[in-house]
Amino acid sequence: MNESMQVQENESKATKTPITLTDAAAEEMRRVMAQHKAPEGYKLRIGVTAGGCSGFNYALNYDMVHETDEQFTSNGIEMILDKRQGMFLIGTVIDFADGLQGRGFKFDNPNSSHSCGCGNSFH
Repeated sequence: MNESMQVQENESKATKTPITLTDAAAEEMRRVMAQHKAPEGYKLRIGVTAGGCSGFNYALNYDMVHETDEQFTSNGIEMILDKRQGMFLIGTVIDFADGLQGRGFKFDNPNSSHSCGCGNSFH
C-alpha cells in the first residue's frame, strides 16, 4: 500500500468513515460527475454485486438515498452504502490510477481474502 493510501486509511479509521477515497479517486469522481451530469440529489453508491471470477464485483454508480443506506463523505464526495453490504466493504480505500498498466479505480479492501488479477472482483 502506498503512503497516500495508508494516510487515507488512517483517516478513515479515525473518523469512522466506512470507505475512504484517496485524493486521486475523489478528483476522478468529480470529473466523472461533471461529465455525466449526475442528477440532483444523487450520491455515489458504493456496493458489491455477485459475479466476477472471485465471487463479488465492486460496484460504483449514482443513486438516491434509500432507507437501508448509510450516508458519509470522504474527500468531499458524498457517498452511500447499503448497510447490509457494509461487512464486505468497511475499511476499503479506493484509489485511482492512470498509467501504463491501465486506468481505473483500485480497491484496497481489508475484508477480501482473495482478489482476481484485474482487481475488480474478490471474495
